[in-house]
Amino acid sequence: MSPRPFRVDVPQAVLDRISMRVADARIGYAPNMGGPWDYGTDSVYLAELIDYWRDCYDWRVHERALNQWPQFMAEVDGVDIHFYHIQGDGSRPLPIILTHGWPGSVLEFQAAIPLLLKAGFTLVVPSLPGYGFSGRPKAFLGPASVAAMWRKLMVDVLGYPRFLAQGGDWGSAVTFQLGASHADVVAAIHVNFFMGPPPGSSDDPELADYWRSVGQLMQAESGYHHEQGTKPQTIGLALHDNPVGWASWVVEKFWRWGDTQGDIESRFDKDHLITNLMTYLVTDNIISSFWMYYASNHEARHPGPVTVPCGLAHFPGEFYPMPSRRLAEQAYNVKRWSKMEAGGHFAAMEEPVAFAADVIAFFDEYGR
Repeated sequence: MSPRPFRVDVPQAVLDRISMRVADARIGYAPNMGGPWDYGTDSVYLAELIDYWRDCYDWRVHERALNQWPQFMAEVDGVDIHFYHIQGDGSRPLPIILTHGWPGSVLEFQAAIPLLLKAGFTLVVPSLPGYGFSGRPKAFLGPASVAAMWRKLMVDVLGYPRFLAQGGDWGSAVTFQLGASHADVVAAIHVNFFMGPPPGSSDDPELADYWRSVGQLMQAESGYHHEQGTKPQTIGLALHDNPVGWASWVVEKFWRWGDTQGDIESRFDKDHLITNLMTYLVTDNIISSFWMYYASNHEARHPGPVTVPCGLAHFPGEFYPMPSRRLAEQAYNVKRWSKMEAGGHFAAMEEPVAFAADVIAFFDEYGR
């Protein structure tokens, strides 16, 4: 379980194969009605992105940027886990583990890392099992299983008897489980994606209205979620050797989930979008990244509430309905409730300064 130093160094043959697939791409037709993103990915933007990918994008530039922080591998429960481990100056006694989600990666935290380091925090930033540069698990793992792995990583591998946790998307589900099931070693949690208590937990009219709004949202937006949660191998095999198909599947989520106001590059430039896509492609981890959706539908997990202090930050561009503070307090021990001015689902990537400031303010007060 001892950490082994790691650097991203993708074989040129892997990059050449991806480049060949991108160069040979043909973009399909789009219906001549409605707006460009009304039926999913905009074919015109996808073609523009692919042209840039083919003619201008340089993975090696971004590989060097990914390698700017110390990285390691450690075997946890039989899976090689990739993680950054970046030492602070010692002024903050507890480290923070930062967990990304789908379709994100450790790339999400790159701009926030130096801000958190400047505040003195030691950071651990892992790739989820089956994502990015981590190994693939032998069985499907849901948030509760990953939380147990993160406990082993922090306590047994890195030797931290007590730590802090932050996450969004799947990272928030993992972080919830850390706070709910591992309160003996987790001092406090901060999330930028959160839900109220389960819909059947009371006859509260506000709770019923909240879950009704969630249902309406999922009716319109959850096609990907249903497919990945029921037939992950079908969509996985369709996309794993198909960079353009993968781009179409993912880029629409950045357009829809980010605080883009309809303009995807107001938040995410082409290099950022492609580098995030590449973290899945160069490791052949597209298929395994879907497994958590299936596992989440079948895994037993702690229902909450989380009893450790919780910081909840709502970014206004978040696509998923957020509960009121009253409802959230039935699931979380809310000590900080932040309504952010801008940003969406990919909070650390979209608004790194505001994100880091909220994390620092919360853990300064409750992370001891």
